[in-house]
Amino acid sequence: MNFNCLRYSRATMLKSTFNPLFCELFPKSKFPKLTPHVITNAFTSCTPHVRQNVSTKHTIDLAPTSAYIHLPFCRKRCHYCDFPIVALGSASTEIDDDPRVINYIQLLCREINAMKVNINDKMPLETVFFGGGTPSLVPAQLVLLVLEALSGKFGVSEDAEISMEMDPGTFDARKMEEMMKLGVNRVSLGVQAFQEKLLRACGRAHGVEEVNESIGIVKSCGVENWSIDLISSLPHQTTDMWEETLRLAIDAQPTHVSVYDLQIEQGTKFGTQYTPGEFPLPSETQSAEFYKMASRMLSDANYNHYEISSYSKSGYECKHNSTYWKNKPFYGFGLGSASFVGGLRFSRPKKVNEYMKFVQDLENGLLNCSGNDQIGIKDTAMDVVMLSLRTSLGLDLKSFEESFGSSIVSSLLETYKPYVESGHVVCLDEKRRAIGEGDLNTCLLQDENNQERKVAYIRLTDPEGFLLSNELISLAFEVMDSYDFCSPLQEAA
Repeated sequence: MNFNCLRYSRATMLKSTFNPLFCELFPKSKFPKLTPHVITNAFTSCTPHVRQNVSTKHTIDLAPTSAYIHLPFCRKRCHYCDFPIVALGSASTEIDDDPRVINYIQLLCREINAMKVNINDKMPLETVFFGGGTPSLVPAQLVLLVLEALSGKFGVSEDAEISMEMDPGTFDARKMEEMMKLGVNRVSLGVQAFQEKLLRACGRAHGVEEVNESIGIVKSCGVENWSIDLISSLPHQTTDMWEETLRLAIDAQPTHVSVYDLQIEQGTKFGTQYTPGEFPLPSETQSAEFYKMASRMLSDANYNHYEISSYSKSGYECKHNSTYWKNKPFYGFGLGSASFVGGLRFSRPKKVNEYMKFVQDLENGLLNCSGNDQIGIKDTAMDVVMLSLRTSLGLDLKSFEESFGSSIVSSLLETYKPYVESGHVVCLDEKRRAIGEGDLNTCLLQDENNQERKVAYIRLTDPEGFLLSNELISLAFEVMDSYDFCSPLQEAA
């Protein structure tokens, strides 16, 4: 699953420990809605007073090398889904001549072609992610049009990771081979569960038989890099069901597994039927046990738990999603998609008619990213802490200190000291060796005496620290919210 297409804000993230991220990576105020006369230089010369990448300096000067493409078509809307989609009907599998699909693809290509890009900064794309919706419903010849538009506008690296979300029952071997010929080399298979009862309860358009068929197709066609997406904490889901789902997923031998905890969103069918934590949904304790079970079983099967919701075999981490975790810039195209370009994040309209007007305004030169939605240094720091602590690599304190000063790093270490003692947080030296509780006290004393910092990284433990990530990230937010940020040069002065 690609995170660009998932609803997200800091508040949303802190509702749940391991909920899925990103349709809007940050609060709505930081994804300004693009309107005429507010957006003239969207992809050329934005001011430097907006959110920058703190893990790599001066992100505002970097050209994106990743693109997310939103293909919103589905056979039907799942009961938990609040993504921007267009439901074509449960029987829809071949949509070659559907005018809704053809018109949308043409509009999408117009948006790509209308982008204003500084030719001196343009870089070939290293990752492309087709998300949705159900991209595997879209005919290969239409996907080709999008790839040609991207290639003509930016270029696409020969070894680019090109991912596509595919749902069981929406493709056969012929279509899989057609997609591979276009360059699709990574598949994200939306299985969600291996029980017929749970799939029906979620409103999924496929059943277990189609799940098994689709796994067979992916493997027989020789797709080396593929993921299975699963959802835990579904209505009436038991521990035995979840254990079976994990076991069958492992038996299928994908190179990547994504595990998401169900989120009940307003406006969805589940949102009107259920209350989180109340039967037939699992309790918070049961949901935590599901998470621990996934961590244990997948780790035992040699999957690396590299991000809160993501597991992979060695070398098969999703390169595209890593763009988000590393806070690197990226393009987004299509209905409701989000971009991070020139230091500014913004999202496109979620309704088709509004998106059509957006593309027309973009073509007419009426859009630009300047305005009053600039983001300060405090929000930047919060973003980096939040994103970094969701990964197994954790927070790079040296980079953080270079961007925000040493005082805030010392405050964070002091705040997390009790959680180092409880085993929820690990401090690491430059060689990523764990620093014990006693050594941490010495390190903190050295910091006070302006000696060289010995703690180079902090990360959350798996699974206990990840399960407490809400609270731990909230604590960091509290520290930063009360902190008077200044640049390292100002701090030294």
